[in-house]
Amino acid sequence: MNTQFSPSTKTVALIGAGAVGLCLAAAFMQAGWQVVVCGARARFPQIEETDTHTYSIRHAATPADIGPCDTAILAVKSHQTQDVSAWISAFNRASATFLVAQNGLGQKERVAAYAPHANILPAIVYFNAQRFAPGRVTLKRIGAYDLCVPDDAAAQYFADVLQKGGMRVQVTADMATALWLKLLANITANPITTLTGRRTGIMQECAIQAAARQIMAEAVKVGKAEGAKLTAQHVEDILLWLQTIPAESVTSMLQDRQAGRELEYEALTGYVVKAAEKHGIDVPLNHLVLSLLSSLHPAHP
Repeated sequence: MNTQFSPSTKTVALIGAGAVGLCLAAAFMQAGWQVVVCGARARFPQIEETDTHTYSIRHAATPADIGPCDTAILAVKSHQTQDVSAWISAFNRASATFLVAQNGLGQKERVAAYAPHANILPAIVYFNAQRFAPGRVTLKRIGAYDLCVPDDAAAQYFADVLQKGGMRVQVTADMATALWLKLLANITANPITTLTGRRTGIMQECAIQAAARQIMAEAVKVGKAEGAKLTAQHVEDILLWLQTIPAESVTSMLQDRQAGRELEYEALTGYVVKAAEKHGIDVPLNHLVLSLLSSLHPAHP
């Protein structure tokens, strides 16, 4: 399906045309918006999602090429935020809104460093996505929701847009707890698959589940100290949720290791360890995982 636009069509800028960004952009286009892709290394004429939908897009080589636009999706990894700071700064105005689809915590602080006047909405991504080529992506749904956003007027507006575009969006009044719950999943599945070189089916093994349970139990103490409403039952719920992920799925961190890219662990396990130090909480397993991840050189997957 090729999308035609009128001059009044709303535009969203995509900063980070990886798997997650492409899926979110496709949802906006399904809802009738147009997409401008910011600074992609390889240009592509359209987004192809799950071999069923095709959407025409345009590219911007510099921030000046974006044109009239007050909405941006930021879907680069947390450690890549500075690399796209010029694009972020282009939206440094009160009328602009960022939908920040990054793992871990600290999204608002990272983006505000370059666009302090913009409205920054963290978005928790639950779906699994794989990019096969520039512009080509496959989305795999996991659980009851694809995305979670905070409960405020701006977020509700974009929740409605994305739901019109086929995304299943949850709105929550307790974003802090929701972010920590996703973090618990990310500090287990991402590092375990990356360090073992195996797909998410490994999370169905009893010994791996026991290790994941201990890693999350440490982080629960830290999250509670940070104000999240976490319980031991949340750990069990997340273990069950991880087992629902198709065994052949590949986590984003494992994809990065296989491709020889820098790994996104500072905003995940690194965040837990730093917060634990702040509160004087002992997290030996998370320290171990962090040291193992940091020892992996991106040039040697």
